[in-house]
Amino acid sequence: MITVTEATATAGALERLADEGVSIWLDDLSRRRIESGSLAGLVEAGNVVGVTTNPSIFQAAIGSGAGYEEQLADLAVRGVTVDEAVRMLTTADVRSAADILHPVYEKTGGRDGRVSIEVDPRLAHDTVATVAEARQLAWLVDRPNVMIKIPATRAGLPAITEVIGQGISVNVTLIFSLERYREVMDAYLAGLEKARAKGLDLSAIHSVASFFVSRVDTEIDKRLTVLGTDEALALKGRAALANARLAYEAYEDVFSGERWLALSGDRANKQRPLWASTGVKDPAYKDTLYVDDLVAPGTVNTMPEATLNAVADHGAVTGDTVTGGYPQARADLAAVERLGISYEEVVGQLEDEGVAKFGAAWQDLLDAVTKSLDSKGVDA
Repeated sequence: MITVTEATATAGALERLADEGVSIWLDDLSRRRIESGSLAGLVEAGNVVGVTTNPSIFQAAIGSGAGYEEQLADLAVRGVTVDEAVRMLTTADVRSAADILHPVYEKTGGRDGRVSIEVDPRLAHDTVATVAEARQLAWLVDRPNVMIKIPATRAGLPAITEVIGQGISVNVTLIFSLERYREVMDAYLAGLEKARAKGLDLSAIHSVASFFVSRVDTEIDKRLTVLGTDEALALKGRAALANARLAYEAYEDVFSGERWLALSGDRANKQRPLWASTGVKDPAYKDTLYVDDLVAPGTVNTMPEATLNAVADHGAVTGDTVTGGYPQARADLAAVERLGISYEEVVGQLEDEGVAKFGAAWQDLLDAVTKSLDSKGVDA
């Protein structure tokens, strides 16, 4: 875990990212990180200006039990259900992290200083329940700098519009395809229009769109390896960057159009692209690949701790590495398609797998908390 001294001493590459307009958010949270001062140290050093969580992160943190014993004992005495216990544990962590990041929230006018918490992943295909859960989470955390994460499933799109329309800031997650990303931006704009019709202050509503990166390479590289030709192998490690760069092109297009300009006149905020899943899965690639090669103004890069350490140690931040690469990005994806690898099939599979993985992690978390409550003699 990065200490305050280490974070300050190695901040060069991270500072250069900030200078290029990239906000660095930490893709991790735990009670131990909060209580040890680790998160506060990263924030005070100026390296980290936001935090993201997901069911897998909470499963790893709370499943270990470290730092949660006292609250678990209190919850057991009260005889709460396991679902209530999990929400009390997770929202407590998010509330504490939001307090730590509140000075950044104030300094940036709400742009950064954000902490994200996800709706129950079991609701990914239920619009009405997702909206209700988002409202409940915003109420439970009760901090202005919280962002509610909603998956970009077909059912999630109208939920995004409704939640934004109620003035709640949203982190849209599990975006893999360019078509779905445009639908997400459309859902956000529709939400802003609903909020404006209600007379809400648009300047207080913020959103990011979490576009997943490394999983695209993992799946497409696997298929390229099976093909095994020189042409196929030469394309390994290029699809994820191409996909993300074309997503940024779509972002530039949508947030320069007439619909957006009408909202910006009412002080609305752009929905920033957030690069998610930036930890490199293939050891053959440089461990800072999805940071160094996705530098563009107005973006967020949420990094797991290992990636944050790697960038601080040897990141190569050389300026904008996105906007000049659109023609090559289109060529790379087209080359993959010509080899018989269906882009639509891959991104559809990744969305389904993403929802399933978060659902499985959530169930593991419920099981771990159930076991802990049962060990204290309480029926969960």
